[in-house]
Amino acid sequence: MLALTEDGFTLHGKPFRLISGALHYFRVHPDQWADRLRKARLMGLNTIDTYVPWNLHEPRRGEWHWDGIADLPRFLDLAAAEGLHVLLRPGPYICAEWDGGGLPAWLLAEPDIRLRTTDPRFLAAVADYFAELLPKVRPHLGGPVLAVQVENEYGAYGEDTAYLEAVAGMLRAGGVNLPLFTCDQPGDLVKGALPGVLATATFGSRATEALTRLREVQPSGPLVCAEFWDGWFDRWGGVHRTRTAGDAASTLDELLGAGASVSIYLFHGGTNFGFTNGANDKGTYRPTVTSYDYDAPLDEAGDPAPKYHAFREVIARYAPVPDEPVPAPGRKLSVPEIQLTESVSLLDSVAALGGGRRFLTPPTMEELGQASGFTLYETVLAQDGPITLEVSEFGDRVQAFLDGQPVGVLERENHEHTLRCRVRPGAVLALLVENQGRVNYGPGIHDRKGLLGPVRANGTELLGWTAHPLELTELSGLDFTDEPPGLGPVFHRGTLELAEPADTFLALAGWTKGNAWVNGFPLGRYWSRGPQRTLYVPAPVLRPGRNEIVVLELHATRAPVVALREHPDLGELEE
Repeated sequence: MLALTEDGFTLHGKPFRLISGALHYFRVHPDQWADRLRKARLMGLNTIDTYVPWNLHEPRRGEWHWDGIADLPRFLDLAAAEGLHVLLRPGPYICAEWDGGGLPAWLLAEPDIRLRTTDPRFLAAVADYFAELLPKVRPHLGGPVLAVQVENEYGAYGEDTAYLEAVAGMLRAGGVNLPLFTCDQPGDLVKGALPGVLATATFGSRATEALTRLREVQPSGPLVCAEFWDGWFDRWGGVHRTRTAGDAASTLDELLGAGASVSIYLFHGGTNFGFTNGANDKGTYRPTVTSYDYDAPLDEAGDPAPKYHAFREVIARYAPVPDEPVPAPGRKLSVPEIQLTESVSLLDSVAALGGGRRFLTPPTMEELGQASGFTLYETVLAQDGPITLEVSEFGDRVQAFLDGQPVGVLERENHEHTLRCRVRPGAVLALLVENQGRVNYGPGIHDRKGLLGPVRANGTELLGWTAHPLELTELSGLDFTDEPPGLGPVFHRGTLELAEPADTFLALAGWTKGNAWVNGFPLGRYWSRGPQRTLYVPAPVLRPGRNEIVVLELHATRAPVVALREHPDLGELEE
């Protein structure tokens, strides 16, 4: 068992230092978990830390998922088999640039719920979550799981000690008899601390200064950097963020030289598959890209990057590193051109993708019981001639159509709300609203999606709506044809014959914005806005023989052609 001393840890009675790295099972194909864990050990890590995203495991209230990419017990078994310990970070809030910070969307169906507080409705939901989660991980407590985190960087959000005490109490009541810890940025340590619980710090530079601050707040006990930020994430419309291996390795050396324990955030980032990316909003909404490469030691495809070699060298100065060679990069596929010869309109496929319901005023996604994807709202207009269409509040991007013809786009990111168009009486107005990812940090986590307020034409509120939830989790009902694609959002489909699968990157040059699937597996979002220009395709998604590629293009493509590349293109480093 892990125990705390005046200035460090012991494990089974012997001095122990955590040399850990973050590896999120939910961002890696489960058939690749063992490979990533092995590479963690070979870099010199003795521990892996992982968040647990509540919304992955309970996407709808009372509907639990513990298989496939959500099979946390299997991930813990594989970590133990590799000889790695685990720091478990179950939230309930995790941030992680993950949709909603891991909090389930269905919580927001309560219009006035106060997340991350002692609001009884929130605490009751957290209690149900822990009641389901903790029996799954209890056999792993003490080995491989060494410690469990209480909440996540709470000091950056609030200072309600009673809330933290409630979360810690639920963990203890659920059988967690291991050390608990909190983590906060140095300036938030006091607000996020919990008496009797180990405080740890999160930072990426100025390690000595940060550790000094931690020691001021916590005069004794281990010095722990629970998140050493070795890179950063990207947002749509920004640049690809990187940090040199030398600079990051120097700070890691400073940390270990000070005697601190450390968890590298991230060892391996992985991918925001499907619709799982988060967003930030500090006055302007900024959605996170699909890749979560993070410029980490192990890149998105699981290959050692420059930081892997630099960190391994630093770790070897302070702890044993396996006397085994660094793994070589894996084989990659290259296919220069794949024709997507079939298509079908999204607007013509609504019945196959989800039934509609009638409402007087448009409901939010959460009120529809919808977590992610798109919602199509339709109403009939009585106006005649030019109108000003006002969409008062929405999350996050609206494509407007009149009788199936595109008439404009509104983006939350650009603070847009109005369109001008010409209508005739009886015209059908359709608003396709895309949830681009819920805010994962700060007060903006109360981030509802869909249409959030009145829609007006020339100042008159439009009433009488049909709402169609389009989560796009199942595409088998689509009726593809080889007819030329029409206007508006279109699904394109093509096939690819392979002799032997391998990792690869889907390139969509000439495409505008949308989502892609391979053999039904959701690769994630693409957008010509960049910086990311390719989507990672894990080898286990592919198969020998025929493979299906489906691309939903929301606007238009130069030609319905994609390619598979051997290398990723994550974008420019400067504007």
